Amino acid sequence: MSNIPAELRYTKSHEWLKLESDGTVTVGITDYAQNSLGDITYVQVPKVGANLKAGETFGVVESVKAASDLYSPVAGTVVAVNGALDGAPETVNKSSYVEGWMMKLKPADPAAAGGLLDAAAYAQLVG
Repeated sequence: MSNIPAELRYTKSHEWLKLESDGTVTVGITDYAQNSLGDITYVQVPKVGANLKAGETFGVVESVKAASDLYSPVAGTVVAVNGALDGAPETVNKSSYVEGWMMKLKPADPAAAGGLLDAAAYAQLVG
């Protein structure tokens, strides 16, 4: 069974979102997604300052099995990216919810995360 932290929000395309105390959100892919992809060999993230729409492609994750687009869970402006993934994309496999985060956004609408799946709904999706 996949690890599905209760405090996060999820998308049907297997991204997670964490609300931070400063009003930003941190985004990555779920444990289920990284496990399905297998050994991750490359992660492409957006540039800081990019404006994203909800559902818009923000990057790509490549593995020994496949390449998958990454989709922004909410609209917002990219305020940080995880540069450590450039040299160590396998970090997503080892720690998808902590060290393997991909970007931080300043959301256009702070309430938008409420429309995403909670842990129980995501668990049912991947069930």
